[in-house]
Amino acid sequence: MKWRKRAARRIAGVRRALVWRAVHWGWRELQRAGMVTGDTPAGRAFREFGRGSVMAFPAGSVFGEGWIAVGADTLIAPQVTLSAGTLPGQDLGPDPVLRIGDRCVIGRGSHIVAHESIVIGDDVWTGPYVYITDQNHGYADPDTPIGRQAPVNRAVTIGAGSWLGAGAIVLPGSRVGRNVVIAAGSVVRGEVPDRCVVAGVPAKVVRRHTAAGWLAPRGNAEAVNGPS
Repeated sequence: MKWRKRAARRIAGVRRALVWRAVHWGWRELQRAGMVTGDTPAGRAFREFGRGSVMAFPAGSVFGEGWIAVGADTLIAPQVTLSAGTLPGQDLGPDPVLRIGDRCVIGRGSHIVAHESIVIGDDVWTGPYVYITDQNHGYADPDTPIGRQAPVNRAVTIGAGSWLGAGAIVLPGSRVGRNVVIAAGSVVRGEVPDRCVVAGVPAKVVRRHTAAGWLAPRGNAEAVNGPS
């Protein structure tokens, strides 16, 4: 009887191993087949989808592709949401409302939600779960539920060469300079100068590059200017 039990356990182990291999092989094949590139039907739906760029599978919510332009050699990780407009099929006019530059990396699970204008420069890298939007709920009437008030759009730009840490949030009206580091978990609202590090909620300048090298502000961190 013991040998039968041992044989049954061995057979069950072999079956589990075969199923494991089949599942992982199938998932890798799905990932390869589901990738979006410029020469796939999904890639051709975008306004631009540059040569060498890839959107990994599975994607997040993606719509309004006709108003989204992706540069060359850009990597968009799995589960990233890219949207233009509020609903699929919405007419947003003649020009793209979301532009992602060349050689960018958009981290897993990030959301880039455009309604008016989001421009991300070349060589911008983000960590996972970054959120960038150019629209916020209106709050003109304190007696009306906020979700029922008309939203407000303010254009967003992120300068070339910048890095956004995991979980960073870039709010409407933000103008982030070139070669900026946004620390993980920071919330950016307003204008961020070139070549600096910002951190916190709300984000403040904690280091800035000058002719004398990297300097920390004296006393408290420098506030980031709010939208004008």
